[in-house]
Amino acid sequence: MATKVQSLARPVSEQRAILGPTGNRVRASEDPKRKTEVPKRPKKPAPKIPEPVIRNNASVDSSCSSESSTSSAASAKRMENSRRSVTAKRNGVKNMKVVPHASAEIPEASPMNSGPIKRKLFDNFDISSVSQFTEKKLLSLKVNGSLLLSEAKLRAIVENAKQMLKVQQEFGSFSNYCWNFVNHAPVRNGFRYARQAPVKTPKAELISKDLMQKGFRCVGPTVVYSFMQVSGIVNDHLLTCFRYQQCNADAKKDLKTKIEEMKN
Repeated sequence: MATKVQSLARPVSEQRAILGPTGNRVRASEDPKRKTEVPKRPKKPAPKIPEPVIRNNASVDSSCSSESSTSSAASAKRMENSRRSVTAKRNGVKNMKVVPHASAEIPEASPMNSGPIKRKLFDNFDISSVSQFTEKKLLSLKVNGSLLLSEAKLRAIVENAKQMLKVQQEFGSFSNYCWNFVNHAPVRNGFRYARQAPVKTPKAELISKDLMQKGFRCVGPTVVYSFMQVSGIVNDHLLTCFRYQQCNADAKKDLKTKIEEMKN
């Protein structure tokens, strides 16, 4: 029995030899793997930059910074000048000169900006004087080298002045001629909104037709109705406008004075 038990017991496994890849070297599987160490290279010191090179780079940087600052200053100055010119145009001032190194602007005197020069061209709108304008005089009515109006309109002004003298002789005044169409009382429309105001009316068309028959030019119904509004023959002020009531009050006063004059 003792011998049989010993035969049934398993033999202890021995360590096997492992063949290496390069030959029949035997090494134990339990030997730790050797790590290959890479030798470290010593760091090289940074090369020194010579002082002349540093000075040259510094001078280049300073010149670049100065150029950039001067360019930015010039661009800012140009933007300021353009802004001033835009504001001057919005304010209606023309031909502005910007004085360097100063904050003031000196506007040049322009004949287009001064109103009295236009009145001088037409002799202060004296009808008798304008009616005697010759062709040479008309072509001399220039502002900044160009005619004030077209030649057709300038001739119409002279012709209208001649016809105005005839109307004054016939009706006593041009005012009497115009107010005769509305019985010497202003027309009160009493509009609430501006879109309700017309461009022309049948009364304006009637006056325009009569003026054309008398020899007037450039007196269409639209022009005549604008004249009626400006002269007070038509009160087209809105009901919400303060001038509506004022014009009505002035019209009543004028009517009373006219009635008193007729009685006397």
